[in-house]
Amino acid sequence: MTSPRLARHLGTTDAVVVGLGAMIGAGVFAAFAPAARAAGSLLLVALGIAAVVAYCNATSSARLAALYPESGGTYVYGRRRLGDFWGYLAGWGFVVGKTASCAAMALTVGAYAFPGHERAVAVLAVVAVTALNLFGVQKSALATRIIVAFVLVVLAAVVAACVFGRSPAPGPSPAGFSGWGVLQGAGLLFFAFAGYARIATLGEEVVDPARTIPRAIRISLGITLLVYLAVAVAAVSVLGSVRLGASTAPLADAVTAAGNGWLAPAVRVGAAVAALGSLLALLLGVSRTTLAMARDRHLPGFLAAVHPARQIPHRAELAVGAAVVVLVSLLDLRGAIGFSSFGVLVYYAVANGSALTLRREEGAPHRLVPVAGLAGCLLLAATLPFKAVIAGLVVFAIGALLWWVRRSARPTPPGSTTTPSA
Repeated sequence: MTSPRLARHLGTTDAVVVGLGAMIGAGVFAAFAPAARAAGSLLLVALGIAAVVAYCNATSSARLAALYPESGGTYVYGRRRLGDFWGYLAGWGFVVGKTASCAAMALTVGAYAFPGHERAVAVLAVVAVTALNLFGVQKSALATRIIVAFVLVVLAAVVAACVFGRSPAPGPSPAGFSGWGVLQGAGLLFFAFAGYARIATLGEEVVDPARTIPRAIRISLGITLLVYLAVAVAAVSVLGSVRLGASTAPLADAVTAAGNGWLAPAVRVGAAVAALGSLLALLLGVSRTTLAMARDRHLPGFLAAVHPARQIPHRAELAVGAAVVVLVSLLDLRGAIGFSSFGVLVYYAVANGSALTLRREEGAPHRLVPVAGLAGCLLLAATLPFKAVIAGLVVFAIGALLWWVRRSARPTPPGSTTTPSA
């Protein structure tokens, strides 16, 4: 039985806001410190590399999303262009990695909003956001618009405080540099850029997807790059790369070092709100990929249900919310940036591989774009911290094993392919 389709409610502005909510979220408050520890004084070079890879991924994803405007993003593209296994592997990595990211974002909300009671606040945040999503994607987009506006105001205040505050001598720069460290920093910063995937995973709910999705991805990625560049320059100019890398609250420390300590509480509130926005966008994306995988029986079929009135994947949203609550209650996942980056880089490697099979009449990008994106994803994934790489490989190995077991027990799902589309 075919699962009902989701309703198309999201226009270009809403799609851009969803992408911004996922990208200009907790990543800007959390990713710069570990990236600075890895890249040192070449943090801006690492940011540039991450941006180039993100651009290639975004271009490939936009062309594919316009061709296949369905829920699921790269899970759908991989199945259609490369075969069932590669699509499944992308979806598996996205669902597992981003569920961990949801838990990390929820714990970040708790850490900033009520230190010492992080888990309780995190659980409440997940329950509240899941409940909001159950009222429909339009309500979620409106809430994301408010959150993004507030976070942009806070980040503008941070940049202004650093530029126009007193100018202390930045911290010392590390001796020399490591090309490996720069690439590792770029891989960690990619965590903060990866949110434009949320636009593609909502493809079934976007109005005029062939036009809206590519435009929304380009706009949201461009705005995010400008914001990150301004914040990175401001923070490094005040703290220096060593102090930035050692900080647990880098933007709050930056405004304090610039003589505007009165702004630090507002920055902390901004970080909590930004994490809440990221959690909202992540839950939307993971639930839609879960829906797509359940339709193909790669996940339990009951998760493919669509609410008849609100036209949302309500069971998938409840299941993802419950899984995040369990993770938040049992584990400390605030250090999940590296693991999440590994999963998402593999996800986009499949997207670029899929884009390589597009023909000119299907809107294929210049061949250099998916080639550079594929190579960049694999390189950055390999240079991530060792524990993140090992954890990622183990998770993907488990996913591959489950796929082969399932394939040997059941026939191939209808509509899947074993070779690229002609």
